[in-house]
Amino acid sequence: MKFRRILYPTDFSRASGVAFTKALSLAKENRAELTLVHVISPVAPFVGEGYVSPNTYRSLEQEARRGAQRRLAGLLKKATKAGVRARSIVTEGITYDQIARVARARRADLIVMGTHGRTGFSRFFMGSVAERVIPLAPCPVLTVRGR
Repeated sequence: MKFRRILYPTDFSRASGVAFTKALSLAKENRAELTLVHVISPVAPFVGEGYVSPNTYRSLEQEARRGAQRRLAGLLKKATKAGVRARSIVTEGITYDQIARVARARRADLIVMGTHGRTGFSRFFMGSVAERVIPLAPCPVLTVRGR
């Protein structure tokens, strides 16, 4: 199967880094375009019993977006250096839902994402983004277990 458009969602974790290597390799092999995406989870406007002003809330959102764009720029530079056509997207919302939406909008042929390989209580409480992306994805999902 030939892939033309590969989507690589990242949370900038170690597991995501391992998946980036695989996504880059597949993009290079297939001469595919690689789309890097980071989903910002909405910042909760209330912290404990304290109140966060709208200006502070906007500032937190802007800083999260700038930080994500900065980190994605570093990954884009690595992709370009490897000879891969790449672009990046920063979006906001429920992580697994946004990954599936971007995959549909970009008509991705493959999603390559990292997984932490959590089990037991950790998995129960933290959940698995990859596990939630799979039934929503419009294409195959390759999960790469981080080390």
